[in-house]
Amino acid sequence: MARMTLPALTVGFDLDMTLIDSRPGIRACYVALAERTGTYIDADLAVTRLGPPLAEELVNWFPAGEVAAVADLYREMYPSFAIAATPAMAGAREAVEAVRAAGGRTMVVTAKYEPNAKLHLAHLGISPDVVVGGLWAEQKAEALRAHGASVYVGDHVGDVRGARAAGALSVAVATGPCDGGELRAAGADVVLDDLSAFPRWLAGHRAAPRA
Repeated sequence: MARMTLPALTVGFDLDMTLIDSRPGIRACYVALAERTGTYIDADLAVTRLGPPLAEELVNWFPAGEVAAVADLYREMYPSFAIAATPAMAGAREAVEAVRAAGGRTMVVTAKYEPNAKLHLAHLGISPDVVVGGLWAEQKAEALRAHGASVYVGDHVGDVRGARAAGALSVAVATGPCDGGELRAAGADVVLDDLSAFPRWLAGHRAAPRA
């Protein structure tokens, strides 16, 4: 009997609260931004709702006409305050390596400004094959489809929507602002407590066609 050939594996990952715990770094950057601009920002509140594009948070603190300029300032300040303060999430490195060990490719698709996303990954020694920034929710499907991703891993209902729009399997981790119930209700195919469970899930997922 001819041996079945499995399709090439490409797995996409979200960044904030999926691969990295960006709360300490983003909080520090918001505190510095508030001092720089003289504008009150509740940094502790802001880091409870990470995921959507920066502008969606800034509009809570700045007039709409100032948001674009403040966003540019934030991105400029970000490397000095956020990179060193941000750790990897539990299991992040192992999850990326599990895909590589299975002969697959990895990509990061995030709403974060792409140069800053790359700084985070380099600082933490996580090396995906592709990094695409500036995409949120259904927009993420553009990059996922372009690189043939069959799985997308994220922590937010926006990540679930992006996976579904791309026709990819949605694997959600309950490590961000959305709990398991919210992620399931949004249509996640799989919900894990965190990325520590991902290698075993991936092994089972890859074995399933041969079962």
